[in-house]
Amino acid sequence: MDKMLYIWDIEKIIEKTLHALNLDINFEFNNKLTAPMSYNTSHKIIRFNYLQVNGYIAKMKVKIKETDENFVKIILYHVLGFYLDFKKNKHDTRIIMYGEEEEKEQLLSLIETNAWDYGRTLVPIQLLESYDQVRELDKRLLKSR
Repeated sequence: MDKMLYIWDIEKIIEKTLHALNLDINFEFNNKLTAPMSYNTSHKIIRFNYLQVNGYIAKMKVKIKETDENFVKIILYHVLGFYLDFKKNKHDTRIIMYGEEEEKEQLLSLIETNAWDYGRTLVPIQLLESYDQVRELDKRLLKSR
């Protein structure tokens, strides 16, 4: 059994990765977060929940052979994809709050697709295959919910 990643382990991985990418983005632990990691566009901050991160890694490890550190990086690259998407595209986020259901779904789907695509541009070559596998598995996990 692998040891669980603690808050400080994840913080070190995020810090190292952001530094390597030359990105100045703040991050913090948030135990109320219902996702492993997220990017808050209004506060320009990455938040993570270490229990959610560990749970996500456990689900992925069943199908994908990768280190825990690399799984955290993959999650981070995807989240950074949201950051890049919001820098490049000015989505009308009012749709998420006030739009029709179909309109909301279309925008959320576009943002999610963009996040995976933009995030992929940051992934080092040795992690591309795992990133793509996590993306596929993530899609299947979302459908099964």
